[in-house]
Amino acid sequence: MEFDGEFELEDVPPEKAWVVLSDPIAVRNSLKGCQYITPMDDDFSYDDYEADEDAETLPDADPEAVAARAFVEGQEYAALMQVGVGSVKPRFETSVTIQERDEEEFIMTATGTGTASGSSFSMDSGMHIHPLEDGAGSRIEWWTEADISGRIAQLGSRVINPVANKIVNNFFSDIEKQMSDVDETDSGITDRIRGML
Repeated sequence: MEFDGEFELEDVPPEKAWVVLSDPIAVRNSLKGCQYITPMDDDFSYDDYEADEDAETLPDADPEAVAARAFVEGQEYAALMQVGVGSVKPRFETSVTIQERDEEEFIMTATGTGTASGSSFSMDSGMHIHPLEDGAGSRIEWWTEADISGRIAQLGSRVINPVANKIVNNFFSDIEKQMSDVDETDSGITDRIRGML
C-alpha cells in the first residue's frame, strides 16, 4: 500500500519544522497510539521499557536535551504503537531505522518493520520540507510504502486507508500546534538547537 501527501505550515519556516520533526518525543506526542520512540540496542525489551511520560518538548524543553535526543542517521529506534483498525486493535512492536537525515536539504527517510498478534508490516517512508514561495512557511512532502500482512491486511484498503489518513492528519495538526507554540515563544531556540545537531 502507498500513502503520500503534502502539508503546509503557514508561518513555520523549514528550519523550525525540521527541529520539531527531528525530536522523537515531539513525534511520539503527535502520533496517536504511540507509547514511545526510543533508541534501541541488542538488549532492548519492548515489555520492560518504561517511557518518560513527562519529557518536555519545545518551547519548554532544554534545547540541549532536544538536540541530544534528535533522530540520528543509521540509528535503530523502537516504537510501540497501538492502532485501532475496525474491530482490530493490534499493539505493534516496531523497529525503525533512520536511513538518511540531510539537514541541509531537510530530507529524512526511514525503514521499519512491526509485528503484532496476527499482523505485521514493513515500510519505507520519508519526508522533505520545502520553503513556501512567500518564504514564511513550509511545505512538507511525506510518503510511505507499506506491505501489510495478517489480520489487518484482510480488512482491505477501504478500511485501512481512512484510518491511516486520520492518523496522518491528526499528526500534522498536532505538529503544527507544537511548531506554532515554539514560534510564539522562540528567542533563537531552534537556531541554537540546529547548531547543536
